[in-house]
Amino acid sequence: MMELRYVTVGTNDMEKALAFYTELLATQGATKMFDHPSGGAVFGKNGAPMLGLVRPFDGKDATAGNGTMIAFELESREAVDAFHARALALGGADEGAPGERGPGFYMSYFRDLDGNKFSACKFG
Repeated sequence: MMELRYVTVGTNDMEKALAFYTELLATQGATKMFDHPSGGAVFGKNGAPMLGLVRPFDGKDATAGNGTMIAFELESREAVDAFHARALALGGADEGAPGERGPGFYMSYFRDLDGNKFSACKFG
């Protein structure tokens, strides 16, 4: 069986991005696990990595992938609402308010400070 283990996103302003993710991911019990050699960090929960915040290896500017999105499944629809609201309060951009996108698919969408697209969702 194949499982998605973790993802990384690039940033052009590490200080602001670290503050954004430290506070946002803490709402779900995730914390910084260790510093990344690029000057960034790896965040995780229960000893498992989930998100790496890095400077691009090639030394070029970080850019958001057009059509790329990372989804976090949360424990409830209320948690999706709160996570989306917190992302916006921290300076993220709204890409779609929380709501039903199909039977049993409750989703919200936002972009982080570097333009990376995320979804907070609850299936079922």
